[in-house]
Amino acid sequence: MTKNRNKDETVTQKPGTRRAESSFRDPSGYVFFEDGVLYRQINQAGRAEYQSLMESGLYRGLVEDHLLIPHQEIPDIQSDSPLAFKILKPEPVEFISYPYEWSFSQYKDAALVTLAIQGRALKFGMTLKDCSAYNLQFRRGKPILIDTLSFMPYQEGEPWIAYRQFCQHFYAPLALMAYTDIRLSQLMRVYIDGIPLDLASRLLPRETRLNFSLSIHVHLHARSQKHFADKAINPAMMKRRISRQQLMGLLDSLETGVRRLHWKDARTEWADYMAAHNYTPAALEHKKQIVERFVKRIQPAMVWDLGANVGFFSRIASQRGIFTVAFDLDPGAVEQNYLKMRAEKESHLLPLLIDLTNPSPSIGWQLQERKSLLERGPADAVFALALIHHLAIANNVPLQHLSQFFRGLCHWLIIEFVPKDDAQVQRLLATRKDIFPNYTQSSFEETFSEDFNIIAREQLQDSNRVLYLMEKKNP
Repeated sequence: MTKNRNKDETVTQKPGTRRAESSFRDPSGYVFFEDGVLYRQINQAGRAEYQSLMESGLYRGLVEDHLLIPHQEIPDIQSDSPLAFKILKPEPVEFISYPYEWSFSQYKDAALVTLAIQGRALKFGMTLKDCSAYNLQFRRGKPILIDTLSFMPYQEGEPWIAYRQFCQHFYAPLALMAYTDIRLSQLMRVYIDGIPLDLASRLLPRETRLNFSLSIHVHLHARSQKHFADKAINPAMMKRRISRQQLMGLLDSLETGVRRLHWKDARTEWADYMAAHNYTPAALEHKKQIVERFVKRIQPAMVWDLGANVGFFSRIASQRGIFTVAFDLDPGAVEQNYLKMRAEKESHLLPLLIDLTNPSPSIGWQLQERKSLLERGPADAVFALALIHHLAIANNVPLQHLSQFFRGLCHWLIIEFVPKDDAQVQRLLATRKDIFPNYTQSSFEETFSEDFNIIAREQLQDSNRVLYLMEKKNP
């Protein structure tokens, strides 16, 4: 056994047990893995809060409405830590995503779910003690709270302790996306504890100061933070009380403000791809049939569709009950994909925003709190359809690097080679010099054969494009 000590606690780890790197801030408990299975330890410090959650009926109601991740209490797993009270086994989430990977509507839905949970908690005599956006994940197509230890008993007259965190993690990012630039969601990669309100206030246009909700919860909130930042806390302020009715009014104000936020222009470069691509109807149908055959042949448990656009081909897998993560760099395409998924109540698809040339990195304390995209893999299968020419031609990534990249991501690879004489490649080369003599089908096959076995290849009808099914070679 190994022991990790600090001045606050002693954690004893049995062989085969690994504490989650991101789970260290809350003295009430932490998440760990034993033989690859996820568990949550409730410490003695969180005993009263956990018991209140379970005995109040709040846990049961939230789980029944799919707002909180369910768990089992596991009596047969004993912790060696004297801090332990209970061990829980939460139901797993298929893929962990982060706020800077969500579309606007995904982010908005997560914010509204958080407010709904807080409103529900007050009715059961409980309250959220933190409002980190990282405590929300998407499961079966909907946002859900995954942190069982986020609750504490509500004390009449006490302010909402998580109010500032909600504004920094949810309201400010959404306002910046709606009023300034959709790409400002990426600030959450820089500010892991939420976007500072003074920064959000400066970046928002002047007109938002006339918006009552934004004026109160962002602009005046930022001024208040700045005013009291370097001052001793006034004891009179510590005694200031807020009634339950006032607290419900605060939640109503936040909910109204969030609901009124809209991203007005989702028309970005690739969002209309399915209407503007250069496939003939016969070629598109043939491509769909080939991908369907490949998927049926390999029967993957999970698919990552890289460059998924609005998810046309992602749904070939997800509609077969295969959990599919649909990545794209275009926020408009990801938004449209999510809205379609939500409208059709799809439960096996997760659209996410990712730039493969600069994917989500490892960030946070010791670069371990939030995992990089690569650390969250591998998937059973990867789709790379109409993608490779963008990486190789538009971004100068050599074929060898691409082959190694895909090798690290998956066991099965369904990839489309788009030759130089294709209209899309010609468009990429129209404004630059052709410095890609090795970008040929034969070079592509030779290079990828170093990391993969080519199981099948098929040329598209009415096109020079070729689809491949590849299997990763053993080390």
